[in-house]
Amino acid sequence: MKKLLCALLMLCMLMTAAFAEDTAELTWEAFEPVLEAAGVSGDFYTFEDIAVKIWLPEGLNPVELTEEAVEKGFIGYFMPDDQSASVGITYVDVNGMSLEEYAQWLASEAGATEVEMGTVNGLPCVSYRLPAQDTVSVAFTTEAGYVFEVTCAPYSEENAELVWGAVISSIQAAE
Repeated sequence: MKKLLCALLMLCMLMTAAFAEDTAELTWEAFEPVLEAAGVSGDFYTFEDIAVKIWLPEGLNPVELTEEAVEKGFIGYFMPDDQSASVGITYVDVNGMSLEEYAQWLASEAGATEVEMGTVNGLPCVSYRLPAQDTVSVAFTTEAGYVFEVTCAPYSEENAELVWGAVISSIQAAE
């Protein structure tokens, strides 16, 4: 228990330091040792079509996507057996919108709060919350005019920002 508490405190400090600056910079290198020290395990999932991989904690299982979900742009969806949390991954056409334009759209049209520009493992992104849906998301634009987005829920649960921070900090180009 002491190891877990120390790991959570270290994650809090990492998150505070990352978001205290004007532009948040998250890296997997910063989170991975803390998770290992706490004994938190998980697996990387690779999305071959877009050459991106993401780490998810043990217990979040892939859910088979319906045709409707695929039409909405989902390329991955993960939940525990009790369906108490979820991570959804989408890849959608935004007609060539830049990252800054997407951030403005999120703030003005989508009801997003805490819209912040940053980087994750060197990749420019925008993070935001949708309070009405109790989610936190991070989005990346691509040269093809698409947005790759990872959405985690619920955000209001105790320590959720730490777990979702680890998930978000793991997003990186596949090897």
